[in-house]
Amino acid sequence: MSETQKSRGGSIALRLFVSAAFLSFSILLVAGLALSAIYRNTAEAGFDERLGVYLRALVADIATPVDEGRAEPGQLGDPQFELALSGWYWQITRLDDPNREIKSSRSLFAAKLPRLADQGIPVGQSGTRRGYVKGPDDRRLRMVERIIDAGDQGTFLVQVAATTEDLDAQIARFQFDLFVTFTLLGLVLVASSALQLRFGLRPLRQLQEGVAAIRRGEAEKIQGSFPQDLAPLASEINLLIAANREVVERSRTQVGNLAHGLKTPLSVIINEAGVDDSSFAGKVREQAILMRDQITYYLNRAQLAVRVAMSGDSTEVAPVVEALVRTFEKIYRERDLVFVTRIAPGVRFFGERQDLEEMIGNLVDNAGKWADHEVVIEASPEPAGKATEGSFFRMLIDDDGSGLTPDQREAVLRRGLRLDETKPGSGLGLSIVVDLVGLYGGALKLGVNPSGGLRAELRLPAA
Repeated sequence: MSETQKSRGGSIALRLFVSAAFLSFSILLVAGLALSAIYRNTAEAGFDERLGVYLRALVADIATPVDEGRAEPGQLGDPQFELALSGWYWQITRLDDPNREIKSSRSLFAAKLPRLADQGIPVGQSGTRRGYVKGPDDRRLRMVERIIDAGDQGTFLVQVAATTEDLDAQIARFQFDLFVTFTLLGLVLVASSALQLRFGLRPLRQLQEGVAAIRRGEAEKIQGSFPQDLAPLASEINLLIAANREVVERSRTQVGNLAHGLKTPLSVIINEAGVDDSSFAGKVREQAILMRDQITYYLNRAQLAVRVAMSGDSTEVAPVVEALVRTFEKIYRERDLVFVTRIAPGVRFFGERQDLEEMIGNLVDNAGKWADHEVVIEASPEPAGKATEGSFFRMLIDDDGSGLTPDQREAVLRRGLRLDETKPGSGLGLSIVVDLVGLYGGALKLGVNPSGGLRAELRLPAA
């Protein structure tokens, strides 16, 4: 699977959390807008009802004969209609009189109200128009108007208007309170979603920890109780692990049988060919020895693969390096080589000790052969990468020798190839290291260190 495909997968918990948070805030947003619109409509309806009361009072004044009622219409009993430009106005316009007789509240202060009919606002079911207009002081007004036919007294346009400042402030307060309430509610819902996901996905984390414990060699199977949804998965993983162990064990047995089955006939051939001094016998002996070495090499490699597959051990790096350094100090005592170690505390190899000794030993031995005065061995944990890649550590083995060219560095990694026949050894050491590193999923690189000598960089899985 490519890195792009891995990154697109993402975290299930994160995807569930983001989707839950998005849905929660979306629902709250829609509900908030709906409630705000409902409240606005309700507030406007209440405001219109108040204006309608004043409108009906003016209509009653017009319809009441002079000798039975008040001499002047518009005495509504509200002082706001008496204050100049207070924002509360009424106006009565006679429509059947060419001179357009107009009576208005003192608050209009000789100004006139615009008509809703001129703005194209339709008449409602009650014969009243309702809408917004700009007042004499450029303030926004809510207006209701109605045409009244008073018979002999004439036809009148009755208008009542009031500023919407109080109404807008009331709606704004409600919207602010609604925003604060829904924001707090949204945060509570998001927090509850996070807790729900943490609680709901806990069995998955337990399953992951169980598999990790098997990988580290701390357990042989997944243990514990799981919900009905995950119990079959845990059971299948345990069966798969058991089947894998059985296959590996059977392969190891077959490898051992093959080793014994081939080595004995080859030993007989080599011994019998050694008795005869003819060229044919010598050729047979030479090829038989080559066959034996090849079988031994690949059987050892197969055994290594089986051991790595079955391995659940972890090995501390520092003691292994210290033991190897003591050994090589004795081997290279006559050359006065200095071995310097810089091992970070707590670095552990996820594998068997003998495999780590094999890899480090071959590299340190190779560095000792080519070094002039000093060999430096360093080990440090690698920065944490993606969870799917696991953890690794790096080892650097530097010598202060003459170093190798890029072509030579590539050549020495080939099995059996030696650049200098004067140096002891078979030339298979680095090849064995490459095989072991590959089996453990690591990497080996050869480069140049700051002193100009050869640097072997080893990357291995960490426990």
